[in-house]
This record gives sequence, C-alpha cells and structure tokens, in this order.
Amino acid sequence: RQKAHEDANNARKLTAEQKSEKKVRKIKEDTSCGVNVSVYRIRDLQDNASKKFKVETNAKQLHMTGTVVLFRDCCVVVVEGGPKQQKKYRRLMQHRIKWEEDLVKGPDGHEIPNSCVLVWEGTSQRRHFGEIKFKVFPMEKMAREFFQKHQVEHYWDLAYSGAVLEASSDS
Repeated sequence: RQKAHEDANNARKLTAEQKSEKKVRKIKEDTSCGVNVSVYRIRDLQDNASKKFKVETNAKQLHMTGTVVLFRDCCVVVVEGGPKQQKKYRRLMQHRIKWEEDLVKGPDGHEIPNSCVLVWEGTSQRRHFGEIKFKVFPMEKMAREFFQKHQVEHYWDLAYSGAVLEASSDS
C-alpha cells in the first residue's frame, strides 16, 4: 500500500523544468486587463551602487518593466507589473532598503538623510517601458523629454514637482 502511494506521488512530481516554469508563472502576472504602475522619488541614487543594484535586480527578478531616471536632486523609479509584484517591490523600496543611512548634500550644502517616497500608484492600459534600465540626464528638460517619448511625462511632472517642494521646505 505504501509503495503504491509513493509511486503515485513520484508520478505526479514535477520535473526540474516544470518546477522552474511554475515559479516564473507564479511571479509573472496576467496584465492583459491593465498594468499596475508605481512611481518612486529618491533624493539621491547616483553614487550608491549597492542600492542601485537592489532596485534593478529585484525588478528583474520580479519580471517587472520600467525605468530609473537619475537626475541631480530627483531620481525617479517607475516600475510596471501585476499587483503581487507591486506589493513585493513596494516593501523593498519602503522598508527593506534603508535609505536613511546615507547622507546626501541638501540644497543649502548641509548633510541630510536620503529618502524614498512613493509618489504615485495606479493602473495603466499597457506597459510603457521595456526591461528596467538606468538613464542619466544632466538637464531637467531632457528627463521630461524622455518620459514624453514614452507618453508618460506626467510621472516626471509629479515626481519633480514634489522634489522641488521638498527642497524648498528643507531650506
């Protein structure tokens, strides 16, 4: 009886290829009805390699699309994916990564702790970006044009206006 039970279990067991396929299927979500989008604003991400790595690698592991725009006092992270992916990524950005341990120069030259703020969260009809990539822009206009090219300049407008307000309240 026990041998028959074990044989039945072994017959049902997934192969290694099926197991990995199942893992990917569980992470990738059905986004045919719409894509969940989150926009984060980080005070400074340019000279912090470990945090950059975490932001990019976790997005790739969760099979999310999006972009990371690096600009002087306003780095913007846009990620697109399903609701479960967004939940895991939000936890990473707001709890697991300790942004406050890094000190960055404020507008008045004083050292202030780095910060990450969830600017906007919502749904979109389709994905606007491909695989997550970093883009560095020296001018605000160029960054806005990049978002405009992807038809989502309002993400930049929201994040940048928040950064300007935050900078004026800090000084």
